[in-house]
Amino acid sequence: MIKKLTKKEIRNQRRRNRSKGNNTAHPTRPRLVVSKSLKNISAQIVDDHNQSTLVSSSSLDKGLQKELKKAKTKTDASAIIGASIASKAKQKKISEVVFDRNGNPYHGRIKALAEAAREAGLKF
Repeated sequence: MIKKLTKKEIRNQRRRNRSKGNNTAHPTRPRLVVSKSLKNISAQIVDDHNQSTLVSSSSLDKGLQKELKKAKTKTDASAIIGASIASKAKQKKISEVVFDRNGNPYHGRIKALAEAAREAGLKF
């Protein structure tokens, strides 16, 4: 049986696809994709033309747990993830990316992650 999409799901898919259309068209720059849940946030740098993930960072990573415990809010944790993804990208010699907010509004945790990545050296 085919599930009917609710109006809310249709609206979210439309918003998500609208932001994706511009982001996947860049042949030279990979895409920085941000996805969040109620507890965690993750970021990946994806090369759409080779269909591979170049770098990823998440609030579930074992190496970041010490820093994340010091964060008082989820926004602070997002900033730590943003700085982490930027440093990993620099190690792989990636300096320019296209930001994909994955349909989420650009404020709060998404904005904190993006600004921390910019401060750490990523250009988008």
